[in-house]
Parts: sequence; C-alpha cells; structure tokens
Amino acid sequence: MLLQKTKRDLRLLLNTIWHRRIGPQDPESNKVEHIHIATATTSILAKHRLPVLDLRRLKTGGSFMPFESASHALSKYKVLDLTRVRSGPTCVRQLADWGADVIKIELPPALEGGNALGGARHGPDFQNLHRNKRSLTLNLKEEDGLKVFKRLVTDADVVVENYRPDVKKRLGIDYDSLKSINPKIILGSISGFGQDGPYAKRPGFDQIAQGMGGLMSITGLPGNGPVRVGIPIADLCAGMLCAQGIMIALLERESSGEGQWVQTSLLQAMIFMLDFQGARWTLSGEVPQQAGNNHPTSIPTGVFETTDGFINLAVAGNLIWKRFAVAVGHEEWIEHPDYKEAEARSKNRDALNAEIAEILKHKSSDEWVGKLNEQGVPCGQIYTIDKTFEDVQVKHLEMQKTVNSAALGDISLVNQAIRLSRTPHDFVKAPPEAGEHSDEILTEAGYTAEDISDLRTRNVI
Repeated sequence: MLLQKTKRDLRLLLNTIWHRRIGPQDPESNKVEHIHIATATTSILAKHRLPVLDLRRLKTGGSFMPFESASHALSKYKVLDLTRVRSGPTCVRQLADWGADVIKIELPPALEGGNALGGARHGPDFQNLHRNKRSLTLNLKEEDGLKVFKRLVTDADVVVENYRPDVKKRLGIDYDSLKSINPKIILGSISGFGQDGPYAKRPGFDQIAQGMGGLMSITGLPGNGPVRVGIPIADLCAGMLCAQGIMIALLERESSGEGQWVQTSLLQAMIFMLDFQGARWTLSGEVPQQAGNNHPTSIPTGVFETTDGFINLAVAGNLIWKRFAVAVGHEEWIEHPDYKEAEARSKNRDALNAEIAEILKHKSSDEWVGKLNEQGVPCGQIYTIDKTFEDVQVKHLEMQKTVNSAALGDISLVNQAIRLSRTPHDFVKAPPEAGEHSDEILTEAGYTAEDISDLRTRNVI
C-alpha cells in the first residue's frame, strides 16, 4: 500500500509540474525547455515502473503525442540502431518488438545512391526486419552529423552496430568514445570474426561463417560436397545472441549503474550453434560427417516418401521404437536382433530405412502423421513455405501478423516466436520510410526548425 501511495503521489506531482510548466499558453520559444522537463518526467515514470508516455514528442500548441511502444516490457529504453543488412537488424528487431524506442539511423537518400544493402526497402526482407522503429537519416561522416549522433547518445540506453571493427573507431563512435558521453550506454557490436584477432578486419558474410564454422561440412547428402543451410543462420543467430547479450547488460546495469560493451560475431555464433556436433570433437575427438536427412545418432530418424509427399520421422529411444513398430504393423521388429537395440539399429541403418520406406510409400502424409501421432511417435509433414503458414497449429500460434503501412497498405510479416503473459508485444508501426521521423527525433533532441532545415540543406540529415 505504501508503494502504491508513493507511486500515486509521484504521478500527481509530475502531472502538476507538467501542466504548470508546459501548457498551451507557453510560447514556442520555450519548447526545448519543455522537452527537457518531459524527458525527466518520462525517465522518472519509467524508473518507478509506471506506464510510460514519451512526453518529449510535442506538437505545436503544447500538446503531445505519446510514443506508441510495441510492448511495455522494454518501453523505458531508447536504442540507436546503426545496423544494416541482417545480423544487426535481427538483433534490434528483438528490442523493437518488445517495446524499445528504436531510432534507425541511415544515410540521407541523396547519399545512399540506391545501392543500400539488404534488398529493396518495400521488399519482404526489409519490411520483415524493420517494423516498430522510427527512422532518422544522418551522415555520420559529416562533423555536424556526428554531433547530432553524440547528442542522441546522451540519453540513449543502447547503441547497436555491425560495422567492421575498425570503422567505428575511425568514425569516433567506438565504445570508449560513447562511454565518455554516457557512462550508462550499452554498445552491442556484431562483426564477421570478432572485434580483435588475426581476422578482425575481414568482411564477414553469412555463408562464409557457415563454411568456416563447420556447419556446411555436416549439411547435405554424404559424398555430395558441403551444402549451405537454406536460411542465413549465422546472421540470425548472431543477431539473437547480441540481443540476449544486450538484455543481460541492461539487467546488470540495474545494480551497477554502468553500461558495457556486448560483442559477438557470425563465426562465434555459428560455432556455438554447432552444439553437440561441436562437442563430439571437443570432448571425444570425433569429426562429425554429413548424414543427409538421417540423424547422426538417433535411428530411425529421417525423411520418408509417402503417396503425396514426404514426412519426417524421429524414432528416438527404445520406447518410441516399440510404439513405431506397432503403428506400422511390424511388432516382430521389437525383438529382431538387427533392430532391437539402438546400437543395432545404427549398425543396420540402411536396411532398416529401406524397409520403412517400402511401408510408408503406400499411404498419404496426413494418414501416416495421424496414425503415428496417435501412437505417440514423433513425426510431421514436410511443407513448402506456403503450406507451413496454412497449417492449423501455425495459424493458432499467429505466426503471421498484419500491420498497416502507409506505403504498402496492410502487410503480413512473420511474428515473434516468444509470448509474454503480462507484457505481450504487437506490431504498432510498419517499417518507416527513410528519414520519416527525422524532424520529430531532432525536435526531441532540442533542435529548432531552423537547425533542422539547415542540416537537411547540407545533406547532414
């Protein structure tokens, strides 16, 4: 009760300050002061875990528009997003979807030249990566552009970048430089090979990391050479791990009051994701090989043809093996010396798979999936992407979510795979146009309309 009263009194006090100091009667010339008061008000509300409205977003006449965050979970944090292509935007998407005020900083259109990496702005790739953000165009190679960025750093919580390690030092936005401006700042950095070491200055791309991280050597059919995975898994994993590191650093900052530098790389992420395949080497000295669609240690696990497509089986352990034998009408396999134990099934993998293939090819995928699941045998259809999104369970999980775009109308994007019971996320903003929020963001930072016009004329923004 005491805590509730303290919060209520705090809100009343802040509201009184707000209405006395920032009312419709206040002249436009005092807007910068109003923004400072609003910033302080918002910070206090967030500190005490009260509902946060970003009161800095003033309109003419003293009214304001609340910052519409995608979730309350991270709504008190401001993130400056310097990333591009995929690994960095994947990281920042996790912060934006969970409510952080993300400012995407990108080159002014006059300087971009239409050669931006990451696909067309209105294409599916870009649109899926950059929802729930605001956009500020800014030329960091210009002295005044760098000054703008450093002003934004003063009250930001996080900066995320995926430049080559030497680039941020050259621009003067390395961790030590940012820390001197704001000791609480957290810098999230993703590189190809790490921030230091013999490969630090190499450019890094997903497929390079897949190869050097060992994944391609264990992917594909035996004897057919290395194969890349069908998604940019090194980029995606590096982005997710960086987001996790940033949230760990934010949590730690609650006790220390200090920021820190969060680092990962495509190569590190790829090796980490090898998991047990990597441990087979580090612990046992075993070099894993390609196994195609077969599981390297659990048999029978693999792809089998049906009358109308393919299904996956995952018959792991003796209990499930017995269920499977019953389900396919071959109870005699349970005691067959070639199949009775896991070691025997592994040794006789090819013969067993051939027998299973002959049985499964006489019924449809849906028939087998229904029959096997009834017996508690893990299995599933192998879908094309369109069929994935048509599946009843996928629809139930709402893995496709719609947001309205001013440029494209209603667009459907891939939803988050995490649910929080009290602080769910939403898609509240479609990906912005380049510089869509530049005036708004710079006004919040204390720049006048004349300042902004000058910066735009000189292609600083």
